[in-house]
Amino acid sequence: MRETATEPKVEIRQIDPERDPGDFHAALAIREVVFIEEQAVPPSIERDDEDARAYHCLASVEGHAVGTGRLVELEEPPAGEQGRWGQIGRMAVLAAYRKQGLGRRILAFLEEEARRRGLDGIKLHAQVHAYDFYARMGYLRVGDEFDEAGIPHVEARKRL
Repeated sequence: MRETATEPKVEIRQIDPERDPGDFHAALAIREVVFIEEQAVPPSIERDDEDARAYHCLASVEGHAVGTGRLVELEEPPAGEQGRWGQIGRMAVLAAYRKQGLGRRILAFLEEEARRRGLDGIKLHAQVHAYDFYARMGYLRVGDEFDEAGIPHVEARKRL
């Protein structure tokens, strides 16, 4: 008799800091591990005022929170652009779950929300080592490399 491997159950869903405080704290815990512990980002930079107005999502595998990201609508489009734009950020997946397609699924989930809101494009600040991931998802680099929280970044944009 042959056994078949089954894919783990992955769920990505919106979380609201007010209605889902436990899930929001799980998302913050993931960000703390990835950004503060692994990458030495100061807590004062990792948590910001955008959390209150952002659209957040949480990725779970077999019921365990393992990834997160957020979308913030920008008040003005990026330089040289027109229309309504958003910014995706705080994309984080726990180390044991990386390289399994979760980042791609989180990004696609946030892009779909941006489309639902009628946004014309998305910008993000990609860590230089992760830029190829975003490029494969259709993002184009704009401008020079810059430092954010002591980590080299590039701005990348995608029209929706």
